[in-house]
Amino acid sequence: MTLKRVVVTGLGALTPIGNTSVEYWQGLKHGVSGAARITRFDPEKFRTQFACEVKNFSAEDHFDRKEARKMDPFSQYALVVSQEAMDDSNLKLDTINLDKAGVIWGSGIGGLKTFQDEVRSYSQNDNTPRFSPFFIPKMIADISAGHISIKYGFRGPNFVTVSACASATNAIIDALNYIRLGHMDVAIAGGSEAAVTEAGIGGFNSMKALSERNDSPETASRPFDKDRDGFVLGEGAAALILEEYEHAKARGAKIYAELIGGGMSADAHHITAPHPEGLGATNVMLNALNDANISPDQVNYINVHGTSTPLGDMSETLAIKRVFGEHAYNLNISSTKSMTGHLLGAAGAIEAVASILALEHNTVPPTINHFTDDDQLDNKLNLTFNKSQEKDLKVALSNTFGFGGHNTSIIFRKLDE
Repeated sequence: MTLKRVVVTGLGALTPIGNTSVEYWQGLKHGVSGAARITRFDPEKFRTQFACEVKNFSAEDHFDRKEARKMDPFSQYALVVSQEAMDDSNLKLDTINLDKAGVIWGSGIGGLKTFQDEVRSYSQNDNTPRFSPFFIPKMIADISAGHISIKYGFRGPNFVTVSACASATNAIIDALNYIRLGHMDVAIAGGSEAAVTEAGIGGFNSMKALSERNDSPETASRPFDKDRDGFVLGEGAAALILEEYEHAKARGAKIYAELIGGGMSADAHHITAPHPEGLGATNVMLNALNDANISPDQVNYINVHGTSTPLGDMSETLAIKRVFGEHAYNLNISSTKSMTGHLLGAAGAIEAVASILALEHNTVPPTINHFTDDDQLDNKLNLTFNKSQEKDLKVALSNTFGFGGHNTSIIFRKLDE
């Protein structure tokens, strides 16, 4: 069976460093940090008092008040970026087969704010069971894909993947394979997360997963730096319009890049810690390269998972050296989480957009906040510290790994006619 080709024809992004894909790229290119003291609630009692929040966003700019109240922020974010991606793609609903148009979305946590607020309200009202009829529909992770599907009338495959921080990349891989196999012509794929809440910060603090650099939040996300002390929680969303190549070509669509492969693997090691030797990370990149039918030396850029945790950054660099050998030293590698923080289940979506735009602009976004080399890492690797670099890029690989040992990699290539 000949697999169909899959291309990217639309992008949307809502991030801590830009509220559209264009603004996001400008933030990436110029090394902007999205971290600051939390405004969603008073963080004074928390060990971590900062995060990478979406800024200057009002739901009422996009939805009427009644509609907005029926959605958790993670669903609002999903709809906003999907609209941007649809507009960008110039896809006309009356010209496509809606039975072969689907939505595959990712969210690791879903409606955490809704859950927190409803349970708090219950406990503060003499435990009288008065819950909003929208409590469950606002909270459940799958509702984001449901909202998108309803808005556009997409009647094809419609679901949400939940694999912690790998969720959005899993969604993109699933959409890739459904289109390859002919089950869909078009997909909206991506992810959204809105976990900057008391429960989110408190929960990750209790795991000692977050940076506690309250005196300098803008420099707290320090992937590969000797003094990294944990990740910075982020929020937002991104969407890709994925389309079968001939379908896109027939309608004269702008094509950003071709999605040529995806890989998945499991660490089978620990519920939160990565495999210390990066075995799962090694396998997932090899699986992606095999799926894309390319050799390691064809890759120019890796957007790494790079969360700024001591164990994670080390295991990922070990895996890159194992997979790419001597070519690892020719690669540009960067962690855009140094700027956006970690968007959990939405990380893979915004990092896919970063990888695609890096290809389009022949520019590698930087890993900011590097101050001190870590002698336990290989300092000969080009981790693109502190400043973006121009480079003739053809192929970009993006890694996302999640709690539970879930590993995903996707590969984009400039379109080769």
